[in-house]
Order: sequence, then C-alpha cells, then structure tokens
Amino acid sequence: MLVKEYRICMPLTVDEYKIGQLYMISKHSNEQSGGGEGVEVVRNEPCTDPKHGAGQITEKRIYLNRLQVKIETHFLNDNGCSENVFDGKPTPKDSVCFLDILSDPIPDRHYKESEDLSHWVSEKTGRGPLVDCWRNSSKPIMCSYKKVNCSFEIYGFQGRTEEFIHRNIRDILLVGHRQAVAWIDEWHGMTLEEVRQYEKKLQEETNSKLNTDVNGTDSSPSLPLPSFTRSISVTDESSLKKMGVKTLDISDTSSEPSSLKNTVRLNSTPE
Repeated sequence: MLVKEYRICMPLTVDEYKIGQLYMISKHSNEQSGGGEGVEVVRNEPCTDPKHGAGQITEKRIYLNRLQVKIETHFLNDNGCSENVFDGKPTPKDSVCFLDILSDPIPDRHYKESEDLSHWVSEKTGRGPLVDCWRNSSKPIMCSYKKVNCSFEIYGFQGRTEEFIHRNIRDILLVGHRQAVAWIDEWHGMTLEEVRQYEKKLQEETNSKLNTDVNGTDSSPSLPLPSFTRSISVTDESSLKKMGVKTLDISDTSSEPSSLKNTVRLNSTPE
C-alpha cells in the first residue's frame, strides 16, 4: 500500500469551495466522460455520520479488479501549513506533496488557456491572476488536504502500478482544482440547492453517456461487465470430464478431425 497526502491551496474560502467543488466535479466528470470511459454516479444523497454529522454520501462505480483507492479529505482556511489533520498516524513528511495550481505541470491534453491561472481574472470577485508565491499573499486562501491510500495486490507489479496510479491522481487533482478556480464566475453566488440541481442534471447526462457508450444505444439494458477473463488449456479427456465438459470418443484417431488432435482451449469468467 502506498500512502500520500496531497495539499492543494486555492484563493477561496472553505464555504466557497464547498460550492465550487460540487460544480467542478459535476462539470469535469461530464466533460471527461465518453468513449466508454468515465465514472457512473450510482448514489448521491444526504446522510448523517455519527462522528462528523450531516453530510453527503456519494457512490461512484468503476470496474477494476484487485485495486483499492481510498481518499480522505479535510478543508481548512489556511495555506497548507497544518499538520496531522487526519486522525491516526501522521503522514511522513516525504509523503506530503504540495500541488501548485498555478505552476505545476499538467498533461498537454488537459491544458486550456482559459483555465491558465496566470492569466485568469474573475469578473465577479475581482480575484486573479495568480503570481509566484501566491500561497503566502493571496486573500482569501484555503487548502484541501487529501490523504490517498492506493493498494494494488499483484505481486511483482505492486510498486510500479501504485506509483502510476498516484501520478494519475495527482494530475486529476491539479486539473480539477485549477478548473474550480477558473470557473468561479460560473458558480459563485449559487446556493447549495442550486448547485445540487446542477449536479443532478449533469450526473444524469454523464451516466447516459456511459450507458450509451457501453451498450451502443440508449435503449439497451445496462449489463454488468466481467472484471476480467481467464483462459485455460486442457489436453486430456479425464480433465475435461472433471470440468463437466462432454467429450467425443476419440479412441479411433485415424478418423478424428485434425482440429481435435490439438489442445482444447476454454474461456471462463468468474461468477
């Protein structure tokens, strides 16, 4: 298991971020979904946690095998200077990563000039553009602390795969939080009820895209996809009978079709 803590500061207040985050996640997911890729939102509804109180529970479905990713989040009105914001053992300092939404590189395919915060100016709030060392001078300022646990349980591939997943998570966090700031004039001033309605509308559009891409048509029923396929090779009759496979009488090899003389290959999928 590879654990890292990401700290992403933004020129927002925590109350603003609660609205901006919901708006950003909905719009970002909708824009990035298509071609069979994306995240289907299965459940998104209010809940009451025994420790943290009233909140929102969201269930998103991704079909993966032997991979676990857990993300814990805290928001604070500071510039990322707080330590041990998560319960339990503190994150080692060499596993704490500050992500700079202004200057850290993102994949070229995600770059948009309109989302470049070195040019960004908000008409509604008068904030921007961001400049070097902005975390120490911008007001307001807040930080999203994210503790990410990634576990890939395949021996021999674990370390490299977990590092690869963390690199992708880093890119997603950078792009998403840049967009939350760059889109501020679209969501600033929205109430929680209004952003929830926007969220619901885009989730329906996103899920529709995914179902259409997977099934080929809007009207086709959504069928569960196998998480992986498995193949085995069997050459002897006794093994085939043990597996419940009916066999032909192949004692007379002279009349046997040539195709039956070769290895029989069966495909199976887990239930």
